[in-house]
Amino acid sequence: MNAYTHSSTHPLLPPATEEERLDWLRLLRSRRVGIATFYRLLDEHGSAADALKALPAIASKAGLTKYTAATREFAECEFKAGKQIGAHLICRGEERYPSLLAEIPDAPPMLWLRGNPEVLKRPMVAIVGARNASSLGTRMARTLAGELAEAGYVVVSGLARGIDTCAHVAAAPAGSIAVLAGGIDVVYPAENLTLAESLLKSGALVSEQPIGMAPIARHFPMRNRIISGLCSASVIVEAAGKSGSLITARGALDQGRDVLAVPGHPFDARASGCNMLIRDGATLVRNAEDVIAVLQTQKALNDGQAEQIPLPLERHVPHQRSLTETRELHQQILNRLGPSPIAEDQLLRDIGARSSQMIPVLTNLEMDGQIRRAPGGLISRA
Repeated sequence: MNAYTHSSTHPLLPPATEEERLDWLRLLRSRRVGIATFYRLLDEHGSAADALKALPAIASKAGLTKYTAATREFAECEFKAGKQIGAHLICRGEERYPSLLAEIPDAPPMLWLRGNPEVLKRPMVAIVGARNASSLGTRMARTLAGELAEAGYVVVSGLARGIDTCAHVAAAPAGSIAVLAGGIDVVYPAENLTLAESLLKSGALVSEQPIGMAPIARHFPMRNRIISGLCSASVIVEAAGKSGSLITARGALDQGRDVLAVPGHPFDARASGCNMLIRDGATLVRNAEDVIAVLQTQKALNDGQAEQIPLPLERHVPHQRSLTETRELHQQILNRLGPSPIAEDQLLRDIGARSSQMIPVLTNLEMDGQIRRAPGGLISRA
């Protein structure tokens, strides 16, 4: 079915009463009614109640006999289940509905949310990546998420293993949003149940699926469009050539959002997707300042401001080192290292540098074969 965008000439009016909310939910949960069909039926019939009345005749013309829409009892059961777990049902057009998400053509008509609804009003950035992430990848995800959260951004991800998990853990204290592929009460993978619960105080869990629904394969690409749709930019930390993270990246591009990627070694299959994105024009990410610079430039353009606006928390793009300065820094690091591994944190303290500034430098030295990493965050000279 072709995508259908609700007419901008006749703005979508959210349900004004509980009865209308039930009708919206009944229509959306009715058989053969997807998002595009939902919006088209509202546009053609003016209300969900009238659309429900017309559904059997429409289905009959399409060759479906004995068609019945979702019952009122069915919708009331989902409402009750949501209330029992403290979830909020947010309809498109309501003030609480995320404004950026409302802009995408296939925006969910209704979202279930558990946690703090206020988090939806803050600026958001997505961080996604490989489930079988490398040590460098997970370290980068934690650093990016932590510093972006500190700078006032809500980190959005999919609660998957690997990069998603690291991003949520680092950003949780300041507020992070996990978009679920199944129902709002079904955490997948189950090992992240404790993490999911930890997000509820400052952040939120979000899903468009019915309460109690277990995720299936086709739900994950649908979930990914919400991740990118909530955010003004998506950062891909690690991604294979064919991966769900690239689906998120393509979705973000289709939605007119910025895509950023962390580069990786050409021989590492987990980095091939990121390297391809950079080759095709995605912004290369070395640290959180790179991401913030893109977000702030985008905000300035959206606000119609020509001048450069200050970065949050007085963050500034770091001084760009010359080749001579880079060579001297490499030599300083190598002079501090020997064959016996030392803690990376100790090395950074000795040099007096921040982790976000040094990760790209250490990565370059590792790729050049001049340093080695060992388990436990240890590092030595090759």
